[in-house]
Amino acid sequence: MKREKSIELLNKAINEELLAVDQYMYFHFRCDDRGYQLLSSLFKMTAIKEMTHVEMLAERVLFLKGEVEMKQVGPVEKIHDVEAMLKKAVEMEEGSINDYNQWANECSANADSVSKKLFEDLVVDEEMHLDQFDTEMENMKTFGDNYLALQSIERSKLTGGTTTGN
Repeated sequence: MKREKSIELLNKAINEELLAVDQYMYFHFRCDDRGYQLLSSLFKMTAIKEMTHVEMLAERVLFLKGEVEMKQVGPVEKIHDVEAMLKKAVEMEEGSINDYNQWANECSANADSVSKKLFEDLVVDEEMHLDQFDTEMENMKTFGDNYLALQSIERSKLTGGTTTGN
């Protein structure tokens, strides 16, 4: 097994997942501020799942006697439009799926079946996220602004018309 190559790929994944955590939390904050509870919760839960991915990847790096490199691969995009948020989320998930499939094959070629399986398992999660974001995009297309208005009204009912902010 070529540990160095697996460690390199695992660290690339860690860094992509860290950016995803930050991006999804940013989307969570923006949606929450506007009262879009369903979307806010979806982004928050996805960020939490991505954090578990970071942990699994880091554990594998340490098992391989590597150093965990935690460098974000880019800035968080300051997107305010919900449809653009969902498009960005779909783009990120598709990128991860492609990368993880490729990296699973590279790990296999280097006789590292455990890292290969880890990447394959991550693909399953990322495909689930992609499906959720695709569904939300379809809801936006089908119901338009009414979809967001209904979420905002529902939150107002739950909070009695008050916000959770300062």
